This record gives sequence, structure tokens and C-alpha cells, in this order.
Amino acid sequence: MNLRGKPEPVQVVKERRDATLAALVGRVPFIRWLGIRFERHGDELTAVLPYEGRLIGNADLPALHGGATAGFLEVAAVIELTWTGLWAEVESGRVTPDQLRAHSAIRMPKTVDFTIDYLRSGLPRESYARARVIRSGRRYASVHVEGWQDNRSRPFVWATGQFVMPQDRDG
Repeated sequence: MNLRGKPEPVQVVKERRDATLAALVGRVPFIRWLGIRFERHGDELTAVLPYEGRLIGNADLPALHGGATAGFLEVAAVIELTWTGLWAEVESGRVTPDQLRAHSAIRMPKTVDFTIDYLRSGLPRESYARARVIRSGRRYASVHVEGWQDNRSRPFVWATGQFVMPQDRDG
């Protein structure tokens, strides 16, 4: 539905959602540096970390660097938390991609604590992560993230993050 309460064509809604997500992700230079992209199905996001040789921390195994893995999961958590908070405004058309591109458009949650459990070595291949908001209030939020490679039912890493929520959207 648009702001006038009329249904929008499916393609228009899809393009608006995709462009809004791209604008949100584009605000974070670290996402570009790691090469992370997001796949969206409705309101559900999957973060994808393409394999690159520079992400290897132990060449003898070889295994993904723990810092790259942790950064990947933290990014997935922050984007999921922000996307979840914006979803109603994106759907109504009150938030547009152009608005999100402005530096002062939105403040992102700030990480207070991020606890990561490395369950096994990350192999030299594409990795995926999906975050789930456990609790989100006006001031505080908690998010759980799971990372996997070939088999979603066999995660190689998971994490829980605690975040301070921005108090307003005015920069």
C-alpha cells in the first residue's frame, strides 16, 4: 500500500525494498570492504560473505580469519536490527532509498557486547549468516546470529550481540 492506501504493483514494492536495503547497506564502508552482500526474501535477510584469499587467517588449514568471521556476523546483526526497525516505514513508503542515502537520515544501533562462539573452522568458501532479533526496545536490543557454509543445519559460528538503540532518527 502506498501513502494514499492504494495497492502498489508487486514490481514497484520489490524495487523499493531492494533499493532501500541497498541504501542502508551502502552506509557502512566496512560492508563493502569485506564484500558482504544481502539477499532479501520479503522481510528476511541472509548475509553472504564471498570467499576471498585475503580472508584466510591460517593458511596451513586453511581457515577463515576469526576477525573477518566476527565482523561478518556483527554486520549481519546490525543490518538485521536496523532493517527490522525500518520495515513498517519502508512498507508504507515513509522511508525512501533517497532518504537513507543522506548521512543524517538514520542512526545505526551501537554494539555494546558481541559474544561469538567458533564451533569449527570456517573453510575457504562462501559463508552465510542469518540474524534474529531476540528483543528490541526503545533503548536496548539483543540479536542472535548463526553462520554456516554448505549446510545451514551445521553452523560453524554463532554469536549474540547486545546493542544500544539510537534515541531518534535525526542524525
